[in-house]
Amino acid sequence: MVAPFALWAVVRLSRFEPDWPWVPAVAYTPYAVCAAVIGLALACLLRRWAAGTVALVSVLALVPAVLPRALTDGNPDAGGPRLRVLAANLLVGRADTAELIALVERLKPDVLALQEFTPDAMERLEEAGLRRALPHAVTKPLTGVGGSAVYARHPLKDGGFIKIGAFGQARAWLSHPDGQRIEVVSVHPCAPKRAGRQPCWRAGLEALPRGGGKELRVLAGDFNATLDHLAVRDLLDSGYRDAADVMGKGFVATWPQYGSLVQSPGVTIDHVLADSRMAVRSFEVLDLDDTDHRPVFAELRLP
Repeated sequence: MVAPFALWAVVRLSRFEPDWPWVPAVAYTPYAVCAAVIGLALACLLRRWAAGTVALVSVLALVPAVLPRALTDGNPDAGGPRLRVLAANLLVGRADTAELIALVERLKPDVLALQEFTPDAMERLEEAGLRRALPHAVTKPLTGVGGSAVYARHPLKDGGFIKIGAFGQARAWLSHPDGQRIEVVSVHPCAPKRAGRQPCWRAGLEALPRGGGKELRVLAGDFNATLDHLAVRDLLDSGYRDAADVMGKGFVATWPQYGSLVQSPGVTIDHVLADSRMAVRSFEVLDLDDTDHRPVFAELRLP
């Protein structure tokens, strides 16, 4: 019972990330930590001290990797204007239009990043008044799962389109009224849910711009990855912070929206990654009908 979690700890803490089935499995590392704790308790109860020692080492190795997500972090001294970011996966354009517009009207985001953005979804959203709230847009609507868009309250310049496999990621440069430029990417790499999809998934994440440069950047959307995936950890190391992690909400599941602990345990694969020079003031995981993902919202402060 304890041996699998010892192996899990070794692989998770290494710089080695096997393909199938590890890539989808590692998203459940917080659950593995709980199982390792149960194994430790059972080994102690049965006085199986060798097994208990293995379990204890596994727990001590894994807990520091996941526990900080439940703890709030400090912020840099960023006293600039706020930047409110909302991201939502539309499930091939099926998400409830009226409810998404209501979220925009209530939260008043400066930026809205949309994934699985279809031509039909674009028509419905803009007819419902999305452009009145967010008049500037870089849109890449596609049938299927590959469409992506960035809508904004301030002027946008098209920054290109990352297209790998069937999945696309829109890039846009936002010109803030205070004079700063911020690159915003609507993130959506391939889903690694079956064998053979890992190279596409990994390439989509590796194609995202690194942080830490002269320009400010925000990556928002459906990463199809958690903070336990090596590609996301590399992004964070390059100069980003995860808004949920900063606010101590890193365990709040975003997919599947209507999952259950027994049938489909939830995982945190939708994120707002902000340049490490930005402060994170708030973060929320929201509800949206007719899609399998929960939207995420962050309020940031620019330096």
